[in-house]
Amino acid sequence: MVNPDPSQAEFMPYAPAVKVKGGGELIFISGATASPLYHSHPHVPEEHIHDDDIAAQTRKCMENIKLVLDHEGMGWQHIVRVEKYLTDIREADEMHAVMNEYMGDWKPSSTLLGVNNLSSPGARLELTMLAFKPDGE
Repeated sequence: MVNPDPSQAEFMPYAPAVKVKGGGELIFISGATASPLYHSHPHVPEEHIHDDDIAAQTRKCMENIKLVLDHEGMGWQHIVRVEKYLTDIREADEMHAVMNEYMGDWKPSSTLLGVNNLSSPGARLELTMLAFKPDGE
């Protein structure tokens, strides 16, 4: 289990990421919304106040994921898989534009799904990623 801030682990019903070793390091990054990475469970509404703007929510998702990558000495080039969940699939272009600010030309495999709801009221996007860092890197 990967916890960028172990002192907050008690507030999580899941790991922010899971590491699998063998030929390299494989990190399974749990779904991130615009909510803080560490928040109370059951949810406390005050911890889940979101901007209505998909670009702002995407930046917060990417920053939550960056916490895990930084903690593990990885960068966006290590992301090999992304799953994207949007409550309004028509916002995909705006979401991708922000993701590209972080990932640049790097294009991992991905899936995009439209969903009715996410884990907290007002969340319009959730991202989950898989990262791999080869041995010796």
